[in-house]
Amino acid sequence: MDILGLLEELRIKVREDKTLRLEILATKGEKNPVDAFCKVCQAWGYEIYAMDLIGAGEEFYGNMRRSTNGGGENSPMLDGEDDFYELFMASLEAI
Repeated sequence: MDILGLLEELRIKVREDKTLRLEILATKGEKNPVDAFCKVCQAWGYEIYAMDLIGAGEEFYGNMRRSTNGGGENSPMLDGEDDFYELFMASLEAI
C-alpha cells in the first residue's frame, strides 16, 4: 500500500481510537516530530517511515506545481502543501 493509503487508514483508525489519537498528537511536541510520528505509526502496525512520508509529499507537490500555470518555475509557491505530516496533523485537529 502506498503512503497515502496508509495515512488514510490511519486517519480512520485515529477517529476510532482515542489512545492512538493522543499518541499521534503528542508527537508535535517532540524535538523531531516526524520521526516520533513514524515511530508511533510503526508501533501501531503502520509501516510509515520519514523518508517515505517526505518523499511522497515532495512528489505530490511537484505534480501539483507541474499541473498549474504551465508547470514552470513561475508556478506559485504553496506553503505546506508538501508536508504530509503537517497536513495529517491538521486533519486530526479538525476532528
